Amino acid sequence: MEITDVIKTCHHKEITYQEVYRWGVNELTQADIADAGLDARLLLEWCCGTDRNTLLAHGDREVSGEEVHRYAQCVARRKEHVPLQYITGEQDFMGLVFAVDKNVLVPRQDTEVLVEEVMRYLHDGMHILDMCTGTGCILLSLLHYSNGCTGLGVDVSGEALKVARENAARMIDAEGRDCVTFVQSDLFDGVDTREKFDIIVSNPPYIRTDVIEMLMPEVRDYEPHLALDGRQDGLFFYRKIIEQAGEYLAGGGMLFFEIGFDQGEEVRLLMESAGYQEVEIVKDFAGLDRVVHGVHGI
Repeated sequence: MEITDVIKTCHHKEITYQEVYRWGVNELTQADIADAGLDARLLLEWCCGTDRNTLLAHGDREVSGEEVHRYAQCVARRKEHVPLQYITGEQDFMGLVFAVDKNVLVPRQDTEVLVEEVMRYLHDGMHILDMCTGTGCILLSLLHYSNGCTGLGVDVSGEALKVARENAARMIDAEGRDCVTFVQSDLFDGVDTREKFDIIVSNPPYIRTDVIEMLMPEVRDYEPHLALDGRQDGLFFYRKIIEQAGEYLAGGGMLFFEIGFDQGEEVRLLMESAGYQEVEIVKDFAGLDRVVHGVHGI
């Protein structure tokens, strides 16, 4: 939508922050966007370089024509169900800001449960493998909140690894950048068996193929299916990782997974059948199964 269209909607040339926001809410509501008010505010803040207090304290702030134009373009994309994070190019995760684009899944709050669970067992100086790393948000968060740890991030997608490397460059200064490496590999194919890890963590594709078409359009139509599709029963990558991870774990090393809400028992049985000990299922803040972890080689 052009600037003039937005101005006409508000009936005059000088347009305030509050008026632009209300226009955005109305546009997104009519397009059946969930959380239209929140998305309208976040997009406006991103376009204007403001924060959440501006709407309440400075709603009469005049918005420039350039800001209105940028906002109208963003709202038009969001009306097409493009994820907000793909519009702004960033997402908050574990108190950090990660770059995202169409080649990676948007980091979700559910995955923070996985990171926090790993941190309960993470000690300084540990070596971590993040399988199916995507944005690198899991591995980079663990390295950020620990001391002297090193990590390897693995993904089959070279485009995803570009995003992960960008995030590493943003978060880790040049002197410490050798603490993390990213490798393009189909699971463990490109990982040296001589390299042993204290922790392997993974948020693999786990949605059943036949369920993908039923997902909300933001996910179904825009997020990479390569990072979503867990094949026929959703467990394909759990089986493959569990079969191979033991070769790469140091004695007493731990394997951590994020899981779908209905996959806890199945993944627990897969790990126990492969000889993992002390296998536990951890619930998220909604009381749903979210993480499974166990110890190898006790």
